[in-house]
Amino acid sequence: MPEQALYLKYRPLAFEDVVGQEHINRTLRNSLKTGRIRHAYLFSGPRGTGKTTSARLLAKAVNCTHEDPQMRPCNQCANCLAVNEGRFLDLIEIDAASHTGVDDVRELRDRIAFLPNEGAYKVYIIDEVHRFSGNAFDALLKTLEEPPDHAIFILATTEIDKVPATIKSRCLPFEFRRFTLQEVADRLAFIVENEGLHVERAALELIAREGTGIMRDSISLLDQIVADPDETITLELTQRILGTGSARAVRDLVVALIEQDVARGLHIINAAIDGGSDPHQFGQQVVEHLRSVLLAQTASADLLQVSVDDQQLFTQQAAAISRSDLLRAIRAFNDAVNSDTGGWQPQLSLELALIESLQAPAEPMVPAAAMQMPQQRPQMGGLAGGSAPKQEAPAYTPPEATEPGAPPVIPVSKVRQNWVNAQRLIHQHASQGGEQVNNLPNLMEHVQVQTVEGNRVVLAVTNRFYLEKLRDATRTSWIQRALSRVNGVELLVRYVLADDANREPSPSPDIEDDPLVDFAVNELGGQIQEDEYAGDEQV
Repeated sequence: MPEQALYLKYRPLAFEDVVGQEHINRTLRNSLKTGRIRHAYLFSGPRGTGKTTSARLLAKAVNCTHEDPQMRPCNQCANCLAVNEGRFLDLIEIDAASHTGVDDVRELRDRIAFLPNEGAYKVYIIDEVHRFSGNAFDALLKTLEEPPDHAIFILATTEIDKVPATIKSRCLPFEFRRFTLQEVADRLAFIVENEGLHVERAALELIAREGTGIMRDSISLLDQIVADPDETITLELTQRILGTGSARAVRDLVVALIEQDVARGLHIINAAIDGGSDPHQFGQQVVEHLRSVLLAQTASADLLQVSVDDQQLFTQQAAAISRSDLLRAIRAFNDAVNSDTGGWQPQLSLELALIESLQAPAEPMVPAAAMQMPQQRPQMGGLAGGSAPKQEAPAYTPPEATEPGAPPVIPVSKVRQNWVNAQRLIHQHASQGGEQVNNLPNLMEHVQVQTVEGNRVVLAVTNRFYLEKLRDATRTSWIQRALSRVNGVELLVRYVLADDANREPSPSPDIEDDPLVDFAVNELGGQIQEDEYAGDEQV
């Protein structure tokens, strides 16, 4: 018979064995003590936090025959032993993921009327209840509202927002939280001691950290690492098995960031990846380290659940790096971790994050007053008081457009490369430009650099709605100034629809020969004008 997994072997058999959920244990035990048993409970929270375990403990406790309610479940009576061995007939567990239909709920509802076989209550544990269909929830609603006295429902879900409000209102809710690093590490130490294993405390903390606050995942990782019971599990061995980078490599990389040494940082990243570290996990470690530095810089290192030496390290690094550089590094590496798809160059995203972190920020944009086209009129109060009127910032004057067909003043590849920098520049100063500019960074997400004609950048817009929004004079002025700043040359912009930009030009009849145009010009006094943005003739 195969050996039982550790997370099953050490599943709590009593409420006092459940760690990290004391607020729930206290409420449930008090309800057992006073006899105030509800007919429906709703357990919600992340996976692996003890929802199903607590549901089984509650089912065992309400059917326990021990005389003292405070001692339930006793794990000694016949009912408790039957639950522990999985043969208690009055405990029915249903997986909502495989019983989503209304017929399954109707069958369940028909069986509820029968009295319990062995215990005092029939307990129905419905796991992942959010997977029920709408009709299934409707069929369950009446039963939850008026269940038989001998029936108790315990609904468990990892996505509480998908459970209808009508179901929530008929249940007593309990929210399970993630475990802290120390709680998981202490539980792992308890398992290691009972199993007679030899694992360093630092290795247990690393396992707990990789488990991201999920007890079941952390215990499964411990089960994965422990292959030989007689072997001593060190931190270095755990790092190799889990594919995490060494703490020394992460610290050295952060030091390179602080010292702005790109070459050294690239060597550290490649040495860590070549040494077997998983790029995704290595990036997560860098983000976690930088976050600790940020907390030490903005609040206090006492918030961190680390050793005293690590607290001193984070405090020293927090004093050696500016807030803006630290935030830029955290965003860059966090984006690299979230966008990592495991391509053929796995360390590339980390290398780019390092370079972007050390790249100098773009030149600050001229204040919004200089971007405004109309000049503001002087205040009346200043003139009446005899004081000189406040000097106004000069309005932004766009450059003269080059002749059509002129060679580009800047390669289109450079404009595309700096497009993101132009977006960031506008985003930094959008609050100065009023309502028209506040949403400009979002509008620019629907724009691509098409080509460069002389000193005019042709921008392809995804649809006509965004095209009309961008044609606003104020928005156009901001885009032109931003492009000029990040590219170091005065530029203008012209908008085209993306479909028109990709479509082959087709011959069209002369617009002046069109009878409707001839009537509009000769009879109605209209004029033929050229649209400076679309390049089409209009009447």
